[in-house]
Amino acid sequence: MSKLKKIKLQDLRLGMYLHGFDGPWMKHPFWRSRFLVSDPAELLAAQQSDLLECWIDIDQGDDVAPPVVVLPTPQRAAPATASAVASAPAVAAPAPAAAAALVPASSFQDELQRASQLCKAARSATISMFKEARLGNAVDVQQSLSLVADISDSVMRNPGALISLARLKTSDDYTYMHSVAVCALMVALAKQLGHDQAACREAGLAGLLHDIGKALIPLEVL
Repeated sequence: MSKLKKIKLQDLRLGMYLHGFDGPWMKHPFWRSRFLVSDPAELLAAQQSDLLECWIDIDQGDDVAPPVVVLPTPQRAAPATASAVASAPAVAAPAPAAAAALVPASSFQDELQRASQLCKAARSATISMFKEARLGNAVDVQQSLSLVADISDSVMRNPGALISLARLKTSDDYTYMHSVAVCALMVALAKQLGHDQAACREAGLAGLLHDIGKALIPLEVL
């Protein structure tokens, strides 16, 4: 049986297993709510969501760190002699790669600005694609691949930003922005499964085109 613990989202750390958010799913930017927090960008997106608390499973991930015990400051030792310094073992500096891994590729707020512009362009491109299909013209796959590449790059930088915006759609834009949202979700899913960039973009293209058959259905039926 899982051991669940309720914590503040600000206390969430890499290595913890997120079991669920304490609030409605529309308040957080993820397509899933149970996963091991291993991506700094996902950690930042969770902490910047509108929710305050979450549940972690300490059987599948790290627990909250115990409080730090502050020891009395020891008396300053006498300066070391030159010979002692020379014979002391060298302390290895932290590996640059490990430090870089803690820096997200893009903050949620920064990516949100880029994603907002991308959503506008994606909406126009998707509307054009559906119009061409209704006219009986073939879908321009190269143009679609270019759009998928931009969406994929945004998801790779920060998965929460574009997905959050694409889910906010009016009834008039539902078909078009739904296709954009599914494209982003497919890229995120392929990334989570460990696929390479080409496979992630192929999954995104499938998501973008998954509703293209609706173009041949009369609008009054839709």
